[in-house]
Amino acid sequence: MDETRKTLAFVAAAAVVTAAAFLAAPADPTPEAFSDRGEAFFPDFVDPNEAVSLEVIDFDETTGRINAFSVVFKGTRWRIPSHHNYPADDKDRLARTAAGLIEVRKDDVVAEIAADHEALGVVDPLDESVASLSGRGKRVTIKDGNDNLLADLIVGRNVPGREGQYRYLRVPGQKRTYAARFDVDVSSRFGDWIEKDLLEVDQARIDQVILKDYSIDEGTRLLDQRDTIVLSRGDPDWTANRLRTGQKVDGVKMEDLLKALDELTIVGVRPKPAGLSRSLEDNDEGISITRGDMASLQQKGYYFTGDGQLVSNEGETEVRTEDGVIYTLRFGEIVYGAGDEVTAGMTNSDGTGSGAAGSGAAGLGGNAGSGAAGSGATGGFGSFGAGGFDAGGPAGPGENRYLFITTGFDASLLPEPARPADLGFQARADSLWTDADRTNADLHEKHETWRQRVDTGRRISADLNTRFAQWYYVISAESFDRIRLRRADLVTSE
Repeated sequence: MDETRKTLAFVAAAAVVTAAAFLAAPADPTPEAFSDRGEAFFPDFVDPNEAVSLEVIDFDETTGRINAFSVVFKGTRWRIPSHHNYPADDKDRLARTAAGLIEVRKDDVVAEIAADHEALGVVDPLDESVASLSGRGKRVTIKDGNDNLLADLIVGRNVPGREGQYRYLRVPGQKRTYAARFDVDVSSRFGDWIEKDLLEVDQARIDQVILKDYSIDEGTRLLDQRDTIVLSRGDPDWTANRLRTGQKVDGVKMEDLLKALDELTIVGVRPKPAGLSRSLEDNDEGISITRGDMASLQQKGYYFTGDGQLVSNEGETEVRTEDGVIYTLRFGEIVYGAGDEVTAGMTNSDGTGSGAAGSGAAGLGGNAGSGAAGSGATGGFGSFGAGGFDAGGPAGPGENRYLFITTGFDASLLPEPARPADLGFQARADSLWTDADRTNADLHEKHETWRQRVDTGRRISADLNTRFAQWYYVISAESFDRIRLRRADLVTSE
């Protein structure tokens, strides 16, 4: 009986202790570190179409430089402020990026202190208070049309041992770091946002390619005209001017040249002076330039001869299509450098870096003050050194080249067919047509088809010329080598 009382007493005591512990515990027993698990990083951001600006800040540990890339909606189209407001033709990419960020959820908390940020790769790339160059992540910032922040996230290293796309993520200004699924394609590559088909030409519609092999003496402005190769589409093979007995155009090499023209892409852009661009857009009156325009041209490798002909220091290629559109590709100076030095001409030598055109990293990221045009963290995007930004750096490799493109329309490439003798057949029913009416109807149809082709060719040329007139393009050395060919590269013995 005593043992029974003792047992009951122990049970009663345990019940009292348990009740007391229950009453003393917090209302939410979940550890604070797991309280937001599964939540969206940006719960108020629900509509990807609200996004009108994206900025991506990358840090290159090998060079110690910040690379800033931004896309915004300006006027009636998307543009890339970090690259002289060049059109962002892949406008749907921003919506896809925004939609991806909306779906990102907080999974596991992996760190609560700033000391762990470097190892996880989530150091803010704009944070100058951190001396180390390593461990800096990619900062992604999205805003709406009223400049309100929709999303701001630092993307760190891949999470080891986790299947799928898991990354370390941190919200700027917060110490906590998460491991979360992150399969968003946040691209800061200029080439991913622009029109891939630069010339918009179908190689099957190219009728003639003229390779003008010359160079210019930059001092005397005299041309060394070495050769002009006129390649014309035949039936079935291509032919060339001045072929000797037993020679022919190498079909494989010709096909590669046409493919290179069809697939021509750019790796960078530079704006032309406004006056020069306007003159080129309306080139029926000829090109009118100022001394400033001349300096811009010469810096890129383009010159005017004594008779007013625009030439380049590495020759040119002329492409004629069956639509009557003529493309002239002039190859200029070598472009040295890497990264933004190539894509946008940003050398960081003046402290403005990639923030030129008013797109500073801090302007979107909200991490620092504004500053001058091209404002960013403390007014510049140089290289990090022991004391902050260092504007120096090597010139970089010369693996790219300037390209100057113009277009024109040659109606003579589309011979006008015979006109109908009269249009009286249009007022009569088909059943009442005479043989002459049927002949005139056939001639009228062919002439209308020709007129539409001429109108289409003029429109294509005008639209392209308006776009090309604004920019010096930068192409890769590979593209240059595939297009800038000589006779020996294309003509072979049978």
